[in-house]
Amino acid sequence: MPDILLVTLNARYSHASLALRCLYANMGELQPRAEILEFVCGTATETLVERILARSPRIVGLGVYIWNVEESARLVAVLARVAPEVVLVLGGPEVSHETDRQPLCREAAFVITGPGDVSFARLARQLLEGEAPRTRVIAGEAAAPDALESPYPYYSDEDLRQRNVYVEASRGCPFRCEFCLSSLDRAAVPFDTQRFLAQMARLHERGARRFRFLDRTFNLKAAASEAILRFFLERVEARPDDPVFAHFELIPDRLPDGLRALIARFPAGTLQFEIGIQSWNPDVQALIARRQDNAQAEANLAWLRRHTDAHLHVDLIAGLPGEDLASFAAGFDRLQALDPHAIQVGILKRLRGAPIARHADAFGMRFNPAPPYNVLATDRLSFAEIQRIARFARHWERAANSGRFRSSLPVLLAGAPFERFMAFSEWLAARTGERAGIPAENLYEAVHDWLLAAGACDRESATALLAADYAASGLHGRPAFMRRGIRGTGHRRRPSHKVV
Repeated sequence: MPDILLVTLNARYSHASLALRCLYANMGELQPRAEILEFVCGTATETLVERILARSPRIVGLGVYIWNVEESARLVAVLARVAPEVVLVLGGPEVSHETDRQPLCREAAFVITGPGDVSFARLARQLLEGEAPRTRVIAGEAAAPDALESPYPYYSDEDLRQRNVYVEASRGCPFRCEFCLSSLDRAAVPFDTQRFLAQMARLHERGARRFRFLDRTFNLKAAASEAILRFFLERVEARPDDPVFAHFELIPDRLPDGLRALIARFPAGTLQFEIGIQSWNPDVQALIARRQDNAQAEANLAWLRRHTDAHLHVDLIAGLPGEDLASFAAGFDRLQALDPHAIQVGILKRLRGAPIARHADAFGMRFNPAPPYNVLATDRLSFAEIQRIARFARHWERAANSGRFRSSLPVLLAGAPFERFMAFSEWLAARTGERAGIPAENLYEAVHDWLLAAGACDRESATALLAADYAASGLHGRPAFMRRGIRGTGHRRRPSHKVV
């Protein structure tokens, strides 16, 4: 039985915690006395506590994030009551700021703010030796990346077969975008590239095929970025029947020729870029200290879409200080014209410690006090308008980002994408009653009916478009719009009840 348990709740099973593996890798002589225990959000609190106590730990280190803070708070409260002898140590971004305001921090014995790679092991050593520090809140020590032990050997074979492998070639960010906690960093500090690639080679040899980079600025240093892309390209080209998938976050206005040449060689399905535009409005960008060459970012996105098979996932944020509905709509239309594969419409969140909070009074920003701390209203966007955008985002995810409506979506959006999809979103909400999920066939029916109601096309064209989309989806039902007027098919297929 371990003396030390390293615990967190992941958003999904497919997400394996790199942070816990970093802690475990750097436990030193305590590593044989430690164990990683991962859960998935949605697990009953009593079940979590039961499984933790079944390991009889003396110390529990819990990683707390915005996606698991509410469930972590319940876990901490129950664990503190049924096993007060267990020393609870909290860490992670959610408890690294405003610590004194959080009830779960008061329930825990200790809180480590900031990096815990070195500091957690030191604290565990003190506790096991009976020399607990006098202060409950401990500032984490930032170690040089290459002074740390590698976490990658501690992904299990099951992890490599069934889950995304999270990796980092650098830590930190040199930019100061105020909505992001990385704005508190002073710089991006790289790991040694050759050492890092040797670790990636070992993961690949063990069977890892899905790599997700946590770097905020993957393309900040072109030489390192090119070396990493060459590493993956060599493996893609050597074994096209056993492809590798790699996901990176790109700075939108930096794409030198060397990177372009490499990116263009990757086949479809092997490369994904997450690209944060957030806002095209230069006044908003200045307010939040975001440095972005909009013209260059636009040109880079257009080039990536035209000349590569990389999957482009581009982010916009609604509710930033100084941005109203017209400005956001114009930004959305500008981005949609570039035809990325997915547009992630997010609502601004006030992450604990992020400098965006300094604008709250000047711009009338009211935030939800509960996670995910989303903005509820600003002086430019009413509560009702933000609710409409949030609804738009949910429906956009189902209808556009899902890729289910490749034929019909351009007709639905023609002329004024944001305005037209907003109208569809409001109509769909009234039709479905804001249910959490919509059966797939019902969504196809809804798009078909909306094209007719909005006068986007005639019935014959709408039916042909939606029939093509439905056939391409791989579903095997026969929605009502496909059955109307069709007789003598000779067989009947069962409808699909898949929820989207």
